[in-house]
Amino acid sequence: MIGTLTFFGLNMPWLLVLTLISWVALLAARRVLAMTGFYQWVWHPALFDTALFLLMLLATSRLSNLFLSAP
Repeated sequence: MIGTLTFFGLNMPWLLVLTLISWVALLAARRVLAMTGFYQWVWHPALFDTALFLLMLLATSRLSNLFLSAP
């Protein structure tokens, strides 16, 4: 997970890329959960969304380590 990504000469930390991917996934998940009425069962939606974002960030980090690590 530690490293940089060069995009048109701009060095970006790899964590920023993973955060953006997780944020987009969170937006999609929030929309699906809101349409199904899941949030009526959640005590504090902001805390739930924060926890869901952190879980998605962990998942993207683990997947990037799995697919991008050298053999």
